[in-house]
Amino acid sequence: MGKVYLTGAGPGDMELLTLKALRVVKEADVIIYDRLANPDILKESKNGCEFVYVGKEDGRHIMPQDEINETIYQNALKHENVVRLKGGDPFVFGRGGEEAAYLFERDIEFEIIPGITSAISAPAYAGIPVTHRGVAVSFRVVTGHESPNKKESQIPWDNFKTDDTIIFLMGLHNLSKISKKLIEIGKAEDYPCAVISKGTTPQQQVVIGTLSDIVQKAKDIPTPAMIIVGKVVNLREQLKWFEGNA
Repeated sequence: MGKVYLTGAGPGDMELLTLKALRVVKEADVIIYDRLANPDILKESKNGCEFVYVGKEDGRHIMPQDEINETIYQNALKHENVVRLKGGDPFVFGRGGEEAAYLFERDIEFEIIPGITSAISAPAYAGIPVTHRGVAVSFRVVTGHESPNKKESQIPWDNFKTDDTIIFLMGLHNLSKISKKLIEIGKAEDYPCAVISKGTTPQQQVVIGTLSDIVQKAKDIPTPAMIIVGKVVNLREQLKWFEGNA
């Protein structure tokens, strides 16, 4: 029986992988990885390491979550070092908690290796600080994707009225709903927002707009993408640095 390392792969830029994550990847007997993990990370593994792809995207699930949980468990029964490689951070909308709980219930040893979340890194690569003195003293990270089977939204929209910066992950397909809801709760139609696609990678794209026009401006931007809403977006013209260096 082995040990499972629930490992954050970071936001995409290979150099943002942590030293600890790199070490366990090099020692892994099997790596169970998702769609958002940079595939170049797998090249750092040792000879003979097995790879299991369990990627998920809208409308296309290679494997449902309950089967992913069981796959991790079964591999822990066969291998000494199991790396579950997850894009971003395992505990930021990565369902790492569910996977850890599944292992706990079956007496499998596990370790959490945090990763740099796209919630802060993608805005940084876009030249948008999530906080800035005199502009924003707080930020909120929200899932932009909710199951269509839920009768009521679990997102507390009314709580967002006074937020400085709001970051929506996995929300591109719900961008129209998000912008409308924020206007409904009192945000101005000309309130600044941005959509960042494939942040921290050479394919990064950034679209700047307002709540009233961002849907039209971002209609052709590809996933994965995140949405950032707040006056900090206006700092991009001064602070953007990455696109010309990628």
